[in-house]
Amino acid sequence: MNCISSSSINFFPILQPNKLNHMSHHKQNVDSVLFNKENYTWMLIGGLVIALGMFLLSGGKSPDPAIFDTKEVYSTTRITIAPILIVLGLLVEVYAIFKKPK
Repeated sequence: MNCISSSSINFFPILQPNKLNHMSHHKQNVDSVLFNKENYTWMLIGGLVIALGMFLLSGGKSPDPAIFDTKEVYSTTRITIAPILIVLGLLVEVYAIFKKPK
């Protein structure tokens, strides 16, 4: 009968000494800096665009709470321009995160 003993099965092949020596010959160039100045500049720009969109989205308070002014609440700025600016700012943030440093 053919029986496999537990000592012949290697459950941790990466910990074999010959594998470690082989892997140490292949060094990878890994930069320790994740983002550089250009990435942070794009992040700041994206944050400012998002902040501008949020500023345009806010407001609409009426001096008299009994009066509902639809032109003020449902203006083109609040319904169209502000959400577009927020989405554009988020896209700039995604670009800033995924941009590889030079």
